[in-house]
Amino acid sequence: MADRLCQCFFTEPRQTLHRRYEILRAHFVEQRPLQALAEQFGMNYYSVRALVRDFRAQCQAHQPPPFLSNRAGGDPPRRMLPSRRDHRSRRPSPTTVS
Repeated sequence: MADRLCQCFFTEPRQTLHRRYEILRAHFVEQRPLQALAEQFGMNYYSVRALVRDFRAQCQAHQPPPFLSNRAGGDPPRRMLPSRRDHRSRRPSPTTVS
């Protein structure tokens, strides 16, 4: 019985951000088709497709997805990936004394 409740936590998430996370994880990690995910989570196919599209855009823009935000306080969310600028060498400030 307890295992069934634990399993439902992942297969039948109730909170919106958790549902989005599970849909994206199943699509990108398990490579499950969007139509199957829409049916499993009781969503419209086009809504699931838009969710995947938006997630890809966030990744390309180096923005963390909303389910990684820390709303309870603590450290602010970090970028998911380093930007190209992070790899460039920095010039010393003109006010720096050598």
